[in-house]
Formats: sequence, structure tokens, C-alpha cells
Amino acid sequence: MAISTTAETILSEEQRVFYREHGYLQLDSFVDEVWLAALREASQEFIELSRQITESNKVLDVEPDHTSGAPRLRRLISPLDHHDTFYRFTMEGPPAQLAMDLLGGPVRFHHSKLNYKWSGGGEEVKWHQDIQFWPHTDFTPLTIGVYLDDVDGEMGPMGVLPGSHLGRLYDLYDADGSWAGALSEADVATLDLGAMAWLEGPAGSVTVHNCCMVHGSLPNNSSRARPLLLQTYSAIESYPVAGIGANGVTGRNGGTIVGGSPSQMLEIDGRVLHGAPDWSRKGAPTIFGSQQKDG
Repeated sequence: MAISTTAETILSEEQRVFYREHGYLQLDSFVDEVWLAALREASQEFIELSRQITESNKVLDVEPDHTSGAPRLRRLISPLDHHDTFYRFTMEGPPAQLAMDLLGGPVRFHHSKLNYKWSGGGEEVKWHQDIQFWPHTDFTPLTIGVYLDDVDGEMGPMGVLPGSHLGRLYDLYDADGSWAGALSEADVATLDLGAMAWLEGPAGSVTVHNCCMVHGSLPNNSSRARPLLLQTYSAIESYPVAGIGANGVTGRNGGTIVGGSPSQMLEIDGRVLHGAPDWSRKGAPTIFGSQQKDG
């Protein structure tokens, strides 16, 4: 599946170099008010929908003390699968254009989510890297976040450790072998937390971070929720590794090519190959049918 959209030059060369060297970008007020209003309206629909549930489901992840009268959302899962506004924004709008600019051409969409980090103690996100959750055949995947409202230091903005995308890939399992999804206390103790860049900004600001970046966020101790819309893309020749982490549950639009057509080209250990078509949706033919051109 492919989305046809024309790539535009958005960033300066200095910004591209900064991303390559530091592993992140922050672009204040990048998304205009027209898009913001539409995204907020769509988001509000799901907040109202959440009043009908008492526990998390496949669309909405809610905090344990969520109620109809006092909703406390953690996440809208794969928003573009559930609302056309999110679909158009992610596949054709500013984040798609930004991803194509940073990655130098058509991109492969992976997944999206809307993290709310509710007011009055909305949960922290511990220090982690993304690539362990959904490994790819390279390290081009990046995540673009959009602040739907103003975000200040009291609201638990995302913190990133500049340059950490070029360093160690941490083990995110606990000592007992269970999946923790976060760095161990011992590994956190080795980080220079004083070097963290805390990405505050006005509504419409965009954050970009590489899949290997160490990042996280503190609880939201303000009286306002901090909705952050996130979408992940990779270079077109980058492929998620099946059978590991979230790669099999990214939503029905996972794998969509934005700004081009699937090429099925990839490089492994310096060797380039042209892979077979993607048969995951319609089923694979037999080798006999392909070679004999049956049908």
C-alpha cells in the first residue's frame, strides 16, 4: 500500500546536520492552527468515548482510576485507524513531509499513538530507547511528536539525551528476565541526566527523535493534560523485523509507503537484494505458480 504525496523541502541543512549529530529536533509552532483545531476536535471525540468504558480496550488505554465523570486517558492506540483527521495528518500532513525531508525521500510508516499524560500526576515514561520495542533492519526509524496544547516544565515534557542515539543499545529486560521496557537503575546511574534536553514548547510544536535515542518523561503535575500525538516512520528500504515486539501489532496501516511506491530493495551485511512482493495481505503464491506464470 502506498500514499501519493509530494515531498517538500522543510528543513535547513543546519537542522538536518543537527538531527544526525544529536539525534533529535524541536520545531516550535510547526503545525498550524487549522490542523491543530482539527486534531483537538478529533481527540475530544475519543475523550468523550472513553466515558463509556471502565477499563482499557484495544482502542483506548486508561489509567486505573479512570471514571466516566473524571476520565483519565493514557493513550489512544493507532489513532489514524480510527479517525480520518488523524489519517490525513499522519499520511499526508506535516509529519509525513518532515519525515520525508529528514530521511531523504519516500518513507515507510510504522505506527502512531496519542499519549495523553493526564493532569494531576499523569504517569511518567521511564528512560528507554524505542528500537528494542520494534526492531528494524536499520536505525533510520524516527518518531515525530506533535504537542496539541502548550507544554511547560510542570507538565512532564519529553526529555532526550543528545547524542545517545550513537551509543549503547540498552537491555530493557529486568534482572529476572521479564520485559521491563525501561533502562535498569544501574544503567540510568551511568547517564548524564544533567545533559537532558527537556522539549517544552507552544501548541503545534514538533519533536523528532531517532529510534536509538535515550528518552523519557516525568509525571504531569500540572492541572492540564499533555496530549502528544506520535507517529513513527523509517526510510523506505528499512523493514520491521517480524516476530519481535510490537512489529506485528502496529495497526492496519503499518508498512504503508508515503511519497512513493514499494521497492522491496534492502541491504543486509553490505549485500543488496531485491526481495519478493509483500504477500502478507493477499497470501503468497507457490513457487510453481510464480515460475510457470499460472493465471
